[in-house]
Amino acid sequence: MADPVLVEVMRAAVVESRHCGAVAVVDAEGGAVLTLGEVDRPVFPRSAVKALQALRMIETGAADRYGFTDQELALACASHSGESGHVAAAQSMLARIGLDASALRCGAHPPMYGPSATALYRAGAEPTALHNNCSGKHSGFLCLACMLGADPRGYINPDHPVQREIKATIESVTATSIPDNRRAIDGCSVPTWAVPLKHLALGFARFGTGNSLAPERAKAAARLRAACTAHPWYVAGTGRFCTEVMQRLGTRAFVKVGAEGVYLGALPERGLGIAVKCDDGGARAAEVVMATLIMRFGALSKDEQAALDHLVRPTLRNWNGIAIGELRPTQALIQ
Repeated sequence: MADPVLVEVMRAAVVESRHCGAVAVVDAEGGAVLTLGEVDRPVFPRSAVKALQALRMIETGAADRYGFTDQELALACASHSGESGHVAAAQSMLARIGLDASALRCGAHPPMYGPSATALYRAGAEPTALHNNCSGKHSGFLCLACMLGADPRGYINPDHPVQREIKATIESVTATSIPDNRRAIDGCSVPTWAVPLKHLALGFARFGTGNSLAPERAKAAARLRAACTAHPWYVAGTGRFCTEVMQRLGTRAFVKVGAEGVYLGALPERGLGIAVKCDDGGARAAEVVMATLIMRFGALSKDEQAALDHLVRPTLRNWNGIAIGELRPTQALIQ
């Protein structure tokens, strides 16, 4: 089955480009509400499952043992932009467990937020692992390692207790078994596991509702959702899609970007999970798809719809700020 065109790129009245992809919207019992394209095909969710990766940190009591704040819990689920507040929160997480940035194995890259990157270089400083968008997640992994009594060194390896716990958690929440031949290495060097898109949607429906989860896991999911929706800036950053959606909708929506055109989301009040994969890896298209699906299935008020409309049909501008076109969802998504 060929994946349908989900998003068109318009310049004037001409379709300049097209983004194909697959979509799964399911309830917490696995009932399909909408499926488009190859939803049975395993995809690497990458950073989109960080909240699932953080569940064991809550369930084991590690987050409470080390006194993590709600902002720090949100950062553990984040692909942050490397702004100063993000860096400070990651430093705080590490200090609480008696470690520092040298323990991180995510690698260093410049802040994704342009002004922060500019400020760093003007100060004559080099980016560190704290600026990596995954530093909060890795700090959470180190916290879990300490709680388990495992050597924090090597925490990124597939056979480390932390990664074994995380794989088992993802399998349980998404109701699928993941063979070793679906394991790869993520951008931040931890294992990433390919999961069928419809099972990722199921996992987020369960994460959003607690349905079919053990009581302690349901409580952990609710706590992470509450932290992220109360402090969405820590989940992404200034001007970012995830942050804006959760700022505007609060607890009614949880969304998380992954690399290569993946987006996952939950609509807790509707009992739905959403999984998106754009074939070309385009984040701009995945955002349009996710915004459109939230509009379609989120039972939003007119004011909420108006607030999100610019995410459904974002304007494209050139370097002079002149509007030159837009992205728009196709009928496959909105009919």
